[in-house]
Amino acid sequence: MTGRRIAGLGALLVAMCLGIVTARADWLTDLTGHERDGLLSVGGGMFDFLHNHKAVEGRAEYDFAHGFYFVKPMIGIFGTNKKSLFAYAGFILDLHFGRHFVVVPNAAVGYYHRGNGKDLGEAFEFKTGARFDYRFEDASRIGVAFDHISNAGISKTNPGEENILLMFSFPLGNW
Repeated sequence: MTGRRIAGLGALLVAMCLGIVTARADWLTDLTGHERDGLLSVGGGMFDFLHNHKAVEGRAEYDFAHGFYFVKPMIGIFGTNKKSLFAYAGFILDLHFGRHFVVVPNAAVGYYHRGNGKDLGEAFEFKTGARFDYRFEDASRIGVAFDHISNAGISKTNPGEENILLMFSFPLGNW
């Protein structure tokens, strides 16, 4: 994805966020939601779907219920059919658009084990992305996750990769 496309998507997200701000004093609470439970998300999709090392991916992630203001911690792990594994921890932000739509930007760092999969250059990698969820009345969700993993240039080899997954999220616990 080119820098112009990333900048354009970022500008669109900011415009969408600004467009839902109203004159009410509780706009931030409305935007970030009222979730009381953490979410366990599980899903599957494709690893490196924009490049030449495609693999089937399975993922499990836990978004904690409590954090610092509206930023919450998360942990996760995924594996591929090529025996690659990535365990990570980071932060998420739930942005609610009305009662049912939630955009979940996230950033994490973690350990990558290559297995028979793509060489990302380092064991220490960064993950950034977003999940686009539909939230049901019982607080469960279904959504699409997109993220990018790279070592941010800390090694000479830094090809990066992108994932796309279908995710199911269920309220679980109050941590």
